[in-house]
Amino acid sequence: MPSYYITPDLLIYLFDMVGVVACAIAGTLLAQHKGFDIAGCILVSMANAIGGGTIRDVIIDRHPLFWMTDLNYIIVITITSLVLQIFFHLYHKIDTALKFFDAIGLAAFSVIGLKVALSQGVAPAIAVLMAVCTAIVGGMVRDIICNEIPLVLQREIYITASVIGSCCYFVMQAIGIEPGINDLLTLAIIFFIRILALIFDWHLPSIRLVD
Repeated sequence: MPSYYITPDLLIYLFDMVGVVACAIAGTLLAQHKGFDIAGCILVSMANAIGGGTIRDVIIDRHPLFWMTDLNYIIVITITSLVLQIFFHLYHKIDTALKFFDAIGLAAFSVIGLKVALSQGVAPAIAVLMAVCTAIVGGMVRDIICNEIPLVLQREIYITASVIGSCCYFVMQAIGIEPGINDLLTLAIIFFIRILALIFDWHLPSIRLVD
């Protein structure tokens, strides 16, 4: 009988594409809302979708860059952005839609960043940092281009979700959970922490010194 087992490499690739599509949607939503033209929306969606992974690969000296050897990334981002621009009028609640797709991208890219960094033999602490880098840099670039204050600088439970999920990955690995299941659970943990933070308006406290 034929085997339909999904290999770890294929699973990681699927996670990557999920994150790319989600971030391309988030980037296009914001750019379209700001009145960017067709090319501008595609540019913002690309910065959002591949910006974090690009910086990650540069830091850990992973060459060539992932999107330079696989044109599927550029194709998927471009098609996603174009389709969304055509049907943009269906998204009435821009803020809700943006944050939902941003949460998907945060979770998927955190897992990708963690796995890629570990495959390069870095220490666990550095792998967590690379998970955060992969997850947040693209969104920061998107917000800066669109003249918005980046979400990660607004007391949002954002970086925290990535760090908690990444640490949970190592805990689950230590107790012997199968790698594929571990990846899915890590993704779910990060996504639901972010969504719950949005639903219940959780924020990190700020430190203010009283004169």
